[in-house]
Amino acid sequence: MEIVVCVKPVPEGETRLRASADGASLDPEAVKFVLAGYDESAVEQALLLKESLPGSKVHAVSLGPAPRTEEVLRAAIALGCDAATWVDSGPAASPDPIDVARALAAALAPLPHDLVLLGKQAGDDEEGLVPAALAEFLGVPDVGHVVDLRWDAGRSRFTFRRAVEAGQETWEAPAPLVVALQQAWNDPRTAKLPAILKSRKVPIARVPPVALVPGVGRSQSVRFELPPPRSGARLVDFQTPEQAAEKLVKLLREEAKVFP
Repeated sequence: MEIVVCVKPVPEGETRLRASADGASLDPEAVKFVLAGYDESAVEQALLLKESLPGSKVHAVSLGPAPRTEEVLRAAIALGCDAATWVDSGPAASPDPIDVARALAAALAPLPHDLVLLGKQAGDDEEGLVPAALAEFLGVPDVGHVVDLRWDAGRSRFTFRRAVEAGQETWEAPAPLVVALQQAWNDPRTAKLPAILKSRKVPIARVPPVALVPGVGRSQSVRFELPPPRSGARLVDFQTPEQAAEKLVKLLREEAKVFP
């Protein structure tokens, strides 16, 4: 099986963020970008399918500027992906989700792909628009919020479940398919040091930006603001849980004015 997994570099959760000089975007200076969130699960799911289906290959693809995008692709290779393609967005490009999907589709078109896996949403903007748009440009079906994705070789179909408000739905679909994954079979693995060192020498294919990101997208960032700093926490001394509850209710009523 030929599996393509699309990933996006996002700021590490512990990184201190700040706005750019014009206040319109994130200042990438000193920000560590990583493979995170649902993309981690997408990579893990791709590798689990590869391990369960002998002869399968996993190709990681990502769109973004240097050097963050290459670093994320090398992280995917260190985890077990067989090849990688970097769709260079250029240093100042900030395409909207539809343009991202179009660029990824152009990069994926020459690649064999029975399955295209993405996280159901990115770990930074959390828009969740790229998977469906990518499927539209590729001309293949797509499904989102998927868990427990497996391949039934006897019937040549993917089987999976989707989380919905009332519980879970059970689905099946033939290849090719675009899947926006919510969760892999198990937690994402951690790359080992020898694999990390080896990934530094693996060549990464590069798609030039001019062919895939032409001009201004449909939307653009106009302002980037950090949330206001949090006020300090207040500790409540207590001897028993009942006493803690009484003190907390008193503070909420008399100081926070939450209760009448």
